[in-house]
Amino acid sequence: MHDRPRVPTLSLTRFVLSCGRSVELTELRLTPTYGDMPAGYPCRPVNDRRIRALLHTAAGLSPSVPVHLIPPPREYPDQYAGAFGPVETLPRVACVGRFSSMPLAPAKDPDAHRSGLTVIWFQPTTRVPDPYDTDPALREVDWTSLAQDYELEGLPYGP
Repeated sequence: MHDRPRVPTLSLTRFVLSCGRSVELTELRLTPTYGDMPAGYPCRPVNDRRIRALLHTAAGLSPSVPVHLIPPPREYPDQYAGAFGPVETLPRVACVGRFSSMPLAPAKDPDAHRSGLTVIWFQPTTRVPDPYDTDPALREVDWTSLAQDYELEGLPYGP
């Protein structure tokens, strides 16, 4: 079985997960992690609030598929701790990506069904994931446990 769609798609990129499944990045939103931070400093409460906001936003982007957060690396630079605890920083760019692949259920028609997952991750640059140099945490996503099949609606082609 190959993991290639029969219908041409226009994705931002395609790469292979560690499990061997090919996934396509069909939508990507990049925002600065601390771009809209009110007065203060990066700390655990601010970071947790930012992550909750991203989870909420991601759930609204594509309600037909689940959302998965790749836990971000947290760094603790040697800086003065403020009223909310020590300084804690996340990578500079927050990413919300909508991924799709062939259906999980082998009985489903790949021309009418896909599997999908919205993933949130953080990275140091605005670079789109590359087929040859994707973040290892992104490649390790457990697609079969996390993704969900959905039916394509309003297909622009015939049966």
